[in-house]
Amino acid sequence: MATTDTRIKEPKSAEDWAWLYDVWIREWGGDTMISKGKVYFLRDVAAVIAIRNGNRVGAATYVQHGNKCELLSINAITEGTGVGSALLRDVEERARTAGCEAVELITSNDNLQALRFYQRRGYRITAVYLGAIDEARVQKPSIPVIGYQGIPIHDEIELIKWL
Repeated sequence: MATTDTRIKEPKSAEDWAWLYDVWIREWGGDTMISKGKVYFLRDVAAVIAIRNGNRVGAATYVQHGNKCELLSINAITEGTGVGSALLRDVEERARTAGCEAVELITSNDNLQALRFYQRRGYRITAVYLGAIDEARVQKPSIPVIGYQGIPIHDEIELIKWL
């Protein structure tokens, strides 16, 4: 499907927030996200939801830190349909509008698909935080030890795109 039939909106209703909460529980193992040692609660972050044919098909969450926006999560219910790209473009535009100079994000060392996705969209690897996920697992035991393709999850990889 083309991305032109995807509408991006901020969650407004209790149903939107309940759906987003369910996505975080299912995809991220709870209502918290840990990035570079900082704990973020879903209730405290900005979010957008992708709507296609009246159905919620994806979401992204982010926070602003001074002149940078940090993308905390992005989920497309069905991959390969352009939803993730539409969400990312929307967050980047919101970051520009808010005066941010860059969007940064963290992914795990096992997430080769995410590394490909972001680098194809202009993101560059800026840092690797060795053992950061091992440390985060102490605060959030639901973080798996083994990830995609059987790769042990230990490290955070930081990527940035200058706007």
